[in-house]
Amino acid sequence: MKTYIGTKLIKAEPAYQEIDLKHLPAKARDGYRVVYPDGYESWSPKDVFEKAYHQFGSDKNTVTQADVDGFIAKKEVSTVKANTTLVIVTLVNGFILTESSACVDPTNYDQKYGAEICMKKIKDKIWFLLGFLLQCGINGLNGGK
Repeated sequence: MKTYIGTKLIKAEPAYQEIDLKHLPAKARDGYRVVYPDGYESWSPKDVFEKAYHQFGSDKNTVTQADVDGFIAKKEVSTVKANTTLVIVTLVNGFILTESSACVDPTNYDQKYGAEICMKKIKDKIWFLLGFLLQCGINGLNGGK
């Protein structure tokens, strides 16, 4: 078998499913009711759903600032040498983005300002990546071929 990856845009809401536990009373299991673009509906267990899908803040097929900010799981800021700021950001999916900024004269160095410059660059990358992901969700990975 070959390995495939897929991306799709769906609608979903929290839902419960009654499960039969072999002669025990039925128990509700957390999950999501999922509606696909063609109208097909299904139910997905909570852990499976939350590993596969990330909620976008807008229903208007656009990436928002909240989406970008919400995709950042961890930020590390450090100073390298006497004049360089290094920022390492881990995204919610584990992907790592890095940026650096530096000044010519170490006496002018300000780590906070350097981190702001790096975060702007990193957030621009996240906008790009989420835009790409959303486009794939709308049109598929092969452009609907």
